[in-house]
Amino acid sequence: MVIKVRAATEFDDVAALVGPKKPTSNVCFCLSYRIGSKENKALRGPARADRVRELCEHDPPPGVIAYLDGEPVGWAALHPRRDTSFARNRLIPHVDDLDVWSLWCFRVRPGHRRQGVQHHLIAGAVSYARERGAPAIEGYPVDNRGEQVDLTMAYVGTKSLFEGAGFAQAAETGSVLNGFPRVLMRLPLSERS
Repeated sequence: MVIKVRAATEFDDVAALVGPKKPTSNVCFCLSYRIGSKENKALRGPARADRVRELCEHDPPPGVIAYLDGEPVGWAALHPRRDTSFARNRLIPHVDDLDVWSLWCFRVRPGHRRQGVQHHLIAGAVSYARERGAPAIEGYPVDNRGEQVDLTMAYVGTKSLFEGAGFAQAAETGSVLNGFPRVLMRLPLSERS
């Protein structure tokens, strides 16, 4: 199995992975941390899709996609923290003033789970952020200590997933998801970090 990870510049591929099932919906498309709360709540149906299409044309795009034989099988949201709601989040602390990138959401298509796609997504996100000059990359996974995480809440990843990719815990957070505390995991990408 050869999985390639590329920047999320193809709207149709993003929609296949994180688009809502109901066209009039005002959820998903992985916008809740990417845009302001007011705009996120207001966007519905075609307007929501149009906003994501626009983000796919931005530099940098809204994340990375894992492809298996040309088919999109996994998504990871990735962006400079300064342009996300993590820049203002009271529960997720800032470790320092570095212009870090945030990696906050994973989605693997049914039929492709438990095949290491998340590991490829993290590696691809790290490579992409490094290529773009990010001094460090952060994630905000749950510290589930090996316990089962509800599939709908597993989108943030687990501490062990990030540790396996070389990240280290940099801080506790005030956030809890599915009964588990979230931790701030960080990986330095340059000498400056």
